[in-house]
Amino acid sequence: MEKKSIEQLQSICSQVRRDILRMVHAVNSGHPGASLGCTEFFVALYFDQMNHNAAFNMEGKGEDLFFLSNGHISPVWYSVLSRSGYFPIEEMKTFRKLNSRLQGHPATEEGLPGIRIASGSLGQGLSVAIGAAQIKKLNGDDRMVYCLMGDGEQQEGQVWEAAMYAAHYGVDNLIATIDYNGQQIDGPTKEVMDLKNLKAKWEAFGWEVNEIKEGNDMEAVSKGLAKAKTLAGKGKPVLNLLYTEMGYGVDFMVGTHKWHGVAPNDEQLANALGQLPETLGDY
Repeated sequence: MEKKSIEQLQSICSQVRRDILRMVHAVNSGHPGASLGCTEFFVALYFDQMNHNAAFNMEGKGEDLFFLSNGHISPVWYSVLSRSGYFPIEEMKTFRKLNSRLQGHPATEEGLPGIRIASGSLGQGLSVAIGAAQIKKLNGDDRMVYCLMGDGEQQEGQVWEAAMYAAHYGVDNLIATIDYNGQQIDGPTKEVMDLKNLKAKWEAFGWEVNEIKEGNDMEAVSKGLAKAKTLAGKGKPVLNLLYTEMGYGVDFMVGTHKWHGVAPNDEQLANALGQLPETLGDY
């Protein structure tokens, strides 16, 4: 993987945000809020930190694996996968359309490269990632397994069962991340079901917790993910608490749950795209 500068990564982020907005606008459907908020994470992961191969095979032997648990933020993942060479950029035009491989929540039946599990039923992704990490250990494969969850997803009981399991069995080739934006579909997480001190909870469950305080700063995210790798392999699974802002990059979308699952209209799209330079070419 060719090493990219922070400026190059930032440039990719601008294009990915354009992709997200154009995809959901085209079908008046999708989840732009957290997709925009997680853009730096996905760009850092796929273009800077993760060892992966766009010549996709399902087993992924000898490469790092990624599992998206909060599957509703598929637009950001589809953009990054296509921009990484997994499938043609033009295929983003088919997002959420009939017979498209780019379904609203990622699925596997259409054989989309880069996707290893169907996701979006919240709470399940971490369990799958743990299984994949254990298989790598059994096969003598020293690569990492990554998983992303939402913070509202921490209200699911299966997450905590998986957390307990991974710590008990020393699954230390696993790096999970929580998108900690404080928002979910019905409002702020503090109002829906307060998560309290997530750092203390995960540490109490036996995980090594790495906080990335500026989750929308490209350099901070890249360094934070690099640090997480240095914490792995020491007997504990690793968790990144990634502090982001929902809707980041678009001034009228940032910091509110109202854009969790709402597409911009024509005027709003034009406004948003005016804030985001086209750097790699729109599809």
